[in-house]
Amino acid sequence: MRKQAVRIVGGDYRRTPISVVDAPGLRPTPDRVRETLFNWLNHFWYGQFSDKNVLDLFAGSGALGFEAASRGVAFVQMVEQHGPAVANLRALRTKLKAEHIRIHAGDALHILERSQMRYDLVFIDPPFARDWMDRIWPLLPNVLAPDALVYIESETPIQAPDQYGILRQDKAGQVHYHLLRFAAMQKTVNNAEFSGTPAPLTPDSDLPT
Repeated sequence: MRKQAVRIVGGDYRRTPISVVDAPGLRPTPDRVRETLFNWLNHFWYGQFSDKNVLDLFAGSGALGFEAASRGVAFVQMVEQHGPAVANLRALRTKLKAEHIRIHAGDALHILERSQMRYDLVFIDPPFARDWMDRIWPLLPNVLAPDALVYIESETPIQAPDQYGILRQDKAGQVHYHLLRFAAMQKTVNNAEFSGTPAPLTPDSDLPT
């Protein structure tokens, strides 16, 4: 099979190629989908990326996390288990001199359980057909700032818990993608936009490999 190639589509690192390793379940988010997603984020964040902290739970190629870093977010924490993929992530971070990106070689659920950081955006793009979301939903609020956004890719439309409102959703090929907003202890009416002030963020550091 021909190796898939992806690139960063916007921001400071625009057109930078991203190497994609051959790993089970690794499925880089296509350029067109990322462009759509960041148009959504630009709308809901009113173009303000510089104060946002981002968690990329199943980083894979790093396409989502590097795209966020390129658009000027304050901090990106990537999480990936596959050794060669982690090596690629670190090599590209070094090439870009992207000091606001940190990379953890480890388990996504472990990060959700132990992290003291609160994020304004979490990317969730796990391998399909493994029921990941059933395990993620109970732990996800641990890392979410009030009114945080959550981006999810899945093989079928998701059924989110009550404290999440779906802001946008679409489909590309066999992939369904969704942007949600988290509203802890708030009620939603017809997916209306929520209000609230983000909680203070605690600085994080590279977790042990």
